Amino acid sequence: MVGIIIASHGEFASGIKQSGSMIFGDQPNVAACTLMPHEGPDDIRKKMEDAIATFDDPEQVLFLIDLWGGTPFNQANGIFEGHEKTWAIVTGLNLPMLIEAYATRMGTDSAQEVAAHIMQSAKDAIMIKPESLAPKEEEKEEAAKPSHPTGAIPEGTVLGDGHIKFVLARIDSRLLHGQVATAWTKSTQPNRIIVVSDAVAHDNLRKKMIEQAAPPGVVANVVPIKKMCEVVEDPRFGETKALLLFETPEDALKAIEGGVDIKSLNVGSMAHSQGKVAVNKVLSLDKKDVETFEKLKKLGVKFDVRKVPSDSPENMDNILNKAKEELK
Repeated sequence: MVGIIIASHGEFASGIKQSGSMIFGDQPNVAACTLMPHEGPDDIRKKMEDAIATFDDPEQVLFLIDLWGGTPFNQANGIFEGHEKTWAIVTGLNLPMLIEAYATRMGTDSAQEVAAHIMQSAKDAIMIKPESLAPKEEEKEEAAKPSHPTGAIPEGTVLGDGHIKFVLARIDSRLLHGQVATAWTKSTQPNRIIVVSDAVAHDNLRKKMIEQAAPPGVVANVVPIKKMCEVVEDPRFGETKALLLFETPEDALKAIEGGVDIKSLNVGSMAHSQGKVAVNKVLSLDKKDVETFEKLKKLGVKFDVRKVPSDSPENMDNILNKAKEELK
């Protein structure tokens, strides 16, 4: 696996590494190297060299650094000599760059391939609101980009094989947030994220926020449960690879009973509220939730209990038994 050195002036490297772990899960072969005010060039150079020595493959190292020309860059550049064919340095570090690096190295053992791939994601992450503040030349480039068709597709049209594909169905009380927009989207490659919720579909503010939170290249929609049951019968969605998000297990059960063919549910996050018991760091259940999961289980639905793709799955039966004991 490609080793990653995150280097910065001050604690920025440590902070962004922690942020990356919150979104993508803890990652092996990653080290944060900080240059503190009381330290000099030799200090951060030693930190980098010591970190590289711990990597599984010290011949494949990617440096993600805050500033071109700064001390962390200069020291990385110094130890870069002799490794020009395998190592790579990228500056302008931001969180989307780090997340993209984590995702990309899952498919390649080349640090230079990861470096070449992540630059566009880092640039695309720089956005502004209101959009009118964007430089005119950027607006022109954006207008020239191909977009998804906006015209209505005639009813009865068959696209692809006429059947919508579900790359992931997830229960998450936060719905579309960082872990979904980055880690899960990268690992499952949907072209559409669909929030299935009667409550959110009738809340214009939440609906708009979700639609605007879609990652680049992915469309986000919010639909009522009944509409989702109609979508699965519509052949116009035959080329859609959908990531479904449910706010509650009850919504997921209604959709499945209504004809949405979901064989596996990723159980990611269920917020704590009055009447619920915490069964792990991210899941809180009440009696209704337990009953719903048991109904889903009787329908043959399998459960994948993970916050992010890199987590090890937890046993759902153990979770339900723990909830029953604490809810007595």
